[in-house]
Amino acid sequence: MIGRLKGEVAAVGADNIMIDVNGVGYVALAGARLLSKLTVGAQAEVFIETRVTENSITLFAFATDEERAWFVRLQDVPGVAGKSAMALCDALSPAELMDALALGDAASITRAKGVGKKLAERIVGELSGKPPPMGRFGKFVADPTASVQAASVTTGARGEAVSALVNLGYSQSEAARAVATAAKESGSEDVSALIKAALKELSPS
Repeated sequence: MIGRLKGEVAAVGADNIMIDVNGVGYVALAGARLLSKLTVGAQAEVFIETRVTENSITLFAFATDEERAWFVRLQDVPGVAGKSAMALCDALSPAELMDALALGDAASITRAKGVGKKLAERIVGELSGKPPPMGRFGKFVADPTASVQAASVTTGARGEAVSALVNLGYSQSEAARAVATAAKESGSEDVSALIKAALKELSPS
């Protein structure tokens, strides 16, 4: 299984890239957001999800391990295959996906190409109230020297805030909704600030 590729960008297509790693060219499908960051001849590092079927081996490339993890999680929903999951990860950052699920915001999910209202509602129904995905090794793999950086804010702080609220006795869905609301209203990604603001959301008025 291939988990990450680091090498020279040999080619950039409409929906795929070729990364030359020590003379071997690996072709992977990629979203428009990642493709826009890549330049032929430049060095790049991408995270890979490998899918093997009876007839083919397909590589999917992402800027971060967190995006890759969300790609996998989204396919837990019936009707969401590789292309739809890729479109969702391309249209919404991990933080935006986490917020949409926590707030039951199916409309935001429909921003992804090919994802209609019914499928968006199914995604929210299936994944709302569940903890965000983790990396293959229990945490996200990161490399501060990577040439391709995430355009979005990591959901790490939000995940920690949600976990803290769950430990205080709130349900996963209650905690996630409160943290998502707090993050949208305050714009803060500080764990302590998110917990404090979320507790205000959860307190009876």
